[in-house]
Amino acid sequence: MSLVPSKPLAYACLALSMTLVGSYVALSKPLVAAIPVFLLAWMRFGIAAVAMLHWLPKPANEAPLNRRTRGLLFLESFLGNFLFSLCMLFGVSLTSAVSAGVIMAAIPATVALFSRIFLGERIAGRTWAAIGFAALGIALLASAKPAAAPASADGPHSLAWLGNLLVFGSVLCESAYAVIGKALTGVLGPKRITALINLWGFVLVTPFGAWTAWHFDFGALHASAWLLLVFYALAASIWTVWLWMTGLKVVPAGQAGVFTAMLPVSAALVGVLVLGEQLAGLQMVAFGCALAGVLLATSRSRATTG
Repeated sequence: MSLVPSKPLAYACLALSMTLVGSYVALSKPLVAAIPVFLLAWMRFGIAAVAMLHWLPKPANEAPLNRRTRGLLFLESFLGNFLFSLCMLFGVSLTSAVSAGVIMAAIPATVALFSRIFLGERIAGRTWAAIGFAALGIALLASAKPAAAPASADGPHSLAWLGNLLVFGSVLCESAYAVIGKALTGVLGPKRITALINLWGFVLVTPFGAWTAWHFDFGALHASAWLLLVFYALAASIWTVWLWMTGLKVVPAGQAGVFTAMLPVSAALVGVLVLGEQLAGLQMVAFGCALAGVLLATSRSRATTG
């Protein structure tokens, strides 16, 4: 039987999971430039599937998969792996980082709303306040970035509206992923959930990935691209999923949604530390707001946590 983490450890798992998501979202830019999106997704799931073969067998103390659990596993992979990856990768290639950051600020509130509708969780006032802090912080963070240079109507930015729509689609997918994951952790362990939904993702993208691979020149990829691809595969399909499912075992989905504030925040930090972007004063305020939201959501209260 998988161990149930303490509340502080569960919070740490959730925060680290979304921090890793933000880092690979930021680092996906050079990968998308070097590898077609469908091939990138296929190779990601394939690499992770090999790494998690030993997580697939059913533990002796785990009940056989019933129809409902199989359906939830498929939905978790289709929405949280397959559609999220495609929406995010295509979206960031068409829109600006500023727009993506503002749109991603909706994730905590969307997770809370979904958990209320589909799981019946009561969302406490302090959790709504935390969501507000998280959203404000991310919106400030995005608005502090310099605006993209205007482009002609027939230039690449003419499809920015489509990129924004795709990023919002990834927000909905990420929110559904958080809620469905909470339902799955009641019947399956984090490792098996991680392996099974990755396998579904590999199956779903195989027709598109295999077709793209047939026409792709793998010899043109540099060693640095291969290393980044391996990190992306392990982080996106294994580390982030296992950490998130581990945290969800003890944290309500609505409260866990506040930790999705770490996604765009960590993406911005990668831009500063790895890509050489400047950190302005308004961005520091934004980080403070996002951190205040996380601290508010995780602090102890006499009221029932929700």
